[in-house]
Amino acid sequence: MSLVNVAIHSSQFPEKVRRDLLDSLRTRAVNHKFHYDSVKQTQKWLALHQVHSPSRNDADCAATYDRAFASAAARINAPEVHLIGVGCGGGQKDTRLLHLLKSHGKEISYTACDVSTAMVLTARETALSVLPPQNCFPLVCDLAGADDLSTTFATRNTQHATRLTTFFGMIPNFEPEMILPKLASLVGKNDWLLFSANLAPGSDYHAGVTKILPQYDNPLTRDWLLAFLFDLGVEAGDGELRFAIEDLNTLKRVVARFHFTHSRSFAIENERFEFHPGDSIRLFFSYRYTRELVRAHLQQHHLQVLDQWITQSAEEGVFLCRRA
Repeated sequence: MSLVNVAIHSSQFPEKVRRDLLDSLRTRAVNHKFHYDSVKQTQKWLALHQVHSPSRNDADCAATYDRAFASAAARINAPEVHLIGVGCGGGQKDTRLLHLLKSHGKEISYTACDVSTAMVLTARETALSVLPPQNCFPLVCDLAGADDLSTTFATRNTQHATRLTTFFGMIPNFEPEMILPKLASLVGKNDWLLFSANLAPGSDYHAGVTKILPQYDNPLTRDWLLAFLFDLGVEAGDGELRFAIEDLNTLKRVVARFHFTHSRSFAIENERFEFHPGDSIRLFFSYRYTRELVRAHLQQHHLQVLDQWITQSAEEGVFLCRRA
């Protein structure tokens, strides 16, 4: 078909997006969704993901996900499964899981949910190799701005299905106190959560985060992150992008900030933003957990880890959870 129905949550309505953009610039802390806002940015992210994501270039990482998918598909006894890909990206992992669920005789449906329309359409196209179009529900939604996720994902066609929510590669880019209650709200007593976390390898937490820093501080990531500023009128000579490690309570995260060395101003509608030498704006952050910290944070929100799969590099883990 030449037409595709895509649902747009109110969190991504134009006025809300405008307010979020202005707030990002006022607070000098960019909402991550603005790095996926255009087709150009999506393509830059996909190129970055292809080169630096362990799931794409580490055979053991891909095998770790496959083991997790096989176990999840075998453990779910329900005849109908509604797979909800929260932050679906290109949908490759979700599609592999859909294929396994189908091979176990499940009647499957799929909601591809992302903040980017381009990502949602890419995930839908990928999933159509496994399920018919009428069982695929593309949804554009900003997780941070949506307080009704559980009802949003409830459709007439999936009301009797067991939910399996996937959340791959997303938890590092959200404050845990904001995103974990939202994830917990999606997991009813008969539902499942399968998600991945980027981990710090080794027994020394700080040393582990330092080891993985090159996965962020590289030309492709810089090109992707700077596209947001350059589209606003900032120029490469106005400053430099620096990566650092921050400590926040029990967690550590990688942070990217653009530090201005020259003055730059630009206007959005009637509001002008001015940056001077010494000013900075945070473009990105990514939390790195340990497997113990993953369990501890989930437990605070009544989510119990039933099984886990950790890569040989100890840099990524997949966790299967249910409500405690």
